[in-house]
Amino acid sequence: MEEFKFIGKSVKRLDEKEKVTGAAKYVDDIDFGPNLLYAEIIESPHSHALIKSIDTSKAEKMEGVVKVVTGKDFPYKFGLYMKDRYIFAQDRVRFVGEQVAAVIARDPRTAQKAAKLVKVEYEPLQPVFDPIEALKEDAVIIHPDLGNYPHVPWFFPKGGTNITHRLKLRKGNADKGFKDADFILKDTYRVPRYAHCCLETHIAVGLLDYSGRLTIWASTQSPYTQRNLFADALAPLGFSHKDIRVIAPYVGGGFGGKAGVTMEIVAAALATTVKGHPVKVMWRRDQEFYNTYMRQQVVTNIKVGVKKDGTITAFEMANYWDAGPYAEYGANVVNASGLSATGPYRIPNVTIDSYCIYTNLPAAGPYRGFGYSEMSFSVESHMTRIANAIGMDQAEFRRKNGIKEGDSVAYGAPMNPNGLLEAIDKVADEIEWGKKEESKDPNKAIGKGLSIFWKAPAMPPNVTTSAFIKFNEDGSLNILVSGMELGQGYLTVMAQVAAEILTVPIEKIRVELPDTDRNPYHWQTVASHVTWASGNAVKRASLEMRDKMFEVVHAAYHYDKDSLYLEDEKVKCKLHSSFELPLRDFVINGIETKDGTYRGGAIVGSGSFMPEYTSAKQNPETSQGGHPNVHYTVGAGAVKIEVDKQTGKIRVLKAVEAVDAGKAINPRNVEHQIIGGLLQGLATVLYEDMRFDENGKILNPNFTDYKIPTFLDIPDEIVPIIVEVPQPDGPFGARGIAEHTMIPAAPIIANAVEDAIGIRVKTMPVTAEKIAMAVADNKKEVDDFLMIMKK
Repeated sequence: MEEFKFIGKSVKRLDEKEKVTGAAKYVDDIDFGPNLLYAEIIESPHSHALIKSIDTSKAEKMEGVVKVVTGKDFPYKFGLYMKDRYIFAQDRVRFVGEQVAAVIARDPRTAQKAAKLVKVEYEPLQPVFDPIEALKEDAVIIHPDLGNYPHVPWFFPKGGTNITHRLKLRKGNADKGFKDADFILKDTYRVPRYAHCCLETHIAVGLLDYSGRLTIWASTQSPYTQRNLFADALAPLGFSHKDIRVIAPYVGGGFGGKAGVTMEIVAAALATTVKGHPVKVMWRRDQEFYNTYMRQQVVTNIKVGVKKDGTITAFEMANYWDAGPYAEYGANVVNASGLSATGPYRIPNVTIDSYCIYTNLPAAGPYRGFGYSEMSFSVESHMTRIANAIGMDQAEFRRKNGIKEGDSVAYGAPMNPNGLLEAIDKVADEIEWGKKEESKDPNKAIGKGLSIFWKAPAMPPNVTTSAFIKFNEDGSLNILVSGMELGQGYLTVMAQVAAEILTVPIEKIRVELPDTDRNPYHWQTVASHVTWASGNAVKRASLEMRDKMFEVVHAAYHYDKDSLYLEDEKVKCKLHSSFELPLRDFVINGIETKDGTYRGGAIVGSGSFMPEYTSAKQNPETSQGGHPNVHYTVGAGAVKIEVDKQTGKIRVLKAVEAVDAGKAINPRNVEHQIIGGLLQGLATVLYEDMRFDENGKILNPNFTDYKIPTFLDIPDEIVPIIVEVPQPDGPFGARGIAEHTMIPAAPIIANAVEDAIGIRVKTMPVTAEKIAMAVADNKKEVDDFLMIMKK
């Protein structure tokens, strides 16, 4: 096995001291000077209505108000995968909270007071909140012009309906597969909406300076994607990419909620109306809930057939996703999760239909896991029930059907090398799978649940990333990349990749946060792909620098380049053991030769990476023929819980999760991701519960009523396990693991509840109330679902 000096080591994070001491700057920490203006948004009180008129006259007359802006000022659409959204609503609002107008004032209080003076006359329309209801023939059509919206070629919207995309996948012959089955289980599962709950709410500050440059400081996962969408949307005003700059300082949590573009485009647009003045737009906590993305709710119908020996013969699934009124990003969640909805199983006959549906609840889109957590709840609950029904051990059922390297995935591409079976074995050993345990309290029961998972990066086939590296006079390095440090340790991992090749210690490396005018291109920090993609770019840039150094040494000393190597910040030669040249002695000023001339110059490196084997050109009727995903990361999770048979309260005694990182570049970071992701997943299944009133207004947009766990709620014991089966095209074999770690949480809890007290909960969240009511009513299955409160 190759020995590394920096790869595979749990080095200290580069951003650790900055964040612990409070030195790290976020957007709201930046001083924008005395010219800073503040915006307050006028929001729709209706979930679906026509805008009849807007009267801004009283607000405009208020002292301290600089400008009042409405949709007439910006009749421009935007969207990442589909253009279905305006910066401000035009003639129609489609959810409670949609931005209709904005007041720009010299202080926040004046902006808020003036916003109340803007009078908007609406004509209410019939709303629809349920994705199944939205499919009915007589359902209100939320976007009458859907058929004319621009979109990526792998979306298939159906004009005249609320279906913004339908993914169809067909493999083998599902009808024959079900005929061959000895046992078939069919059922319905339901997952509600969830909020990202980042500590830092969305914030953006825009400034159009007198040179014509539009700069936006944003708390974002996507600086380059935002610049691209700003340039596209604001092109009618004369802006192009070179005129727009996005600066992204540290981010206080993302989880997909700060991917793409939401409120940031408001700051960009408003800045164009007050040249020379920065304009700040910052969401309050309640706005953070309803006016960014939420996680989509989904109704899943699933049917699976198996032989008596446990072999899966057929899989059929229909998913009905609630994207809210705008699907410009959410439709790709539907697409990506639909392609992989079987989970990590080897299945010969598959039928999947995945519908992305407009409703009048707030817009929904990317959330950590990108739809895989929702799929995992239904698939892994279902597989456990099937294993139990045929009398087969759940772990053995998964070992038998678990996908292996070279097996065909549902859309026909071969599965990459992976450690799924190793993960199952390690998790089963750690949780003592098969050992029945009894609680000392007769009112409580102990149960265990197990699940496997997979996930692929969801991204277009031509996603690219790049890196610049430059030496300084003392041999230290600055790495310029445009991935975002979201708390996952990205900066440190990039430094470790460069350090391994250039032999420069971590403490002599800085990795710079994104600035689209300075740092090179990176699509966006989503899909758990930055370690893999950005790591490859940094590796290539480092190798280029190494080659340039060897070229300079060869030119000055005539040593064969193949005989040169780097060690301890020096160039050395295999054929001349006494030769060693410190990097700091020549990487800027070059090497002086005998005649007094110099060879070399400032050493810089650049690298870019794009997976050149991916393709989104599948058959739209079967999804066969393309290669939409680069690879999968796999793993397994398990819990041991204690359930109070009277109150239904669940206590997690032990949680275990194993994930195949390919190569853990920083093992401590991977372990922290496993712990953090698992806790976030447990929060969605045990605590978080979003509610809306009968008009589609969220009722609990705060941390008093929308429960997230505290330190008192974490499991008694969490065991993270790292599996390492190298990814062939990963930097040093690494692949992403960040989103994956929360995926098994919901099914392992649901499976453990059934193991403990014999009650199967088929709707999330799995609350104490549901369990207690089921016990009281002597029910063995729970399919109660409540998200819209009726009067």
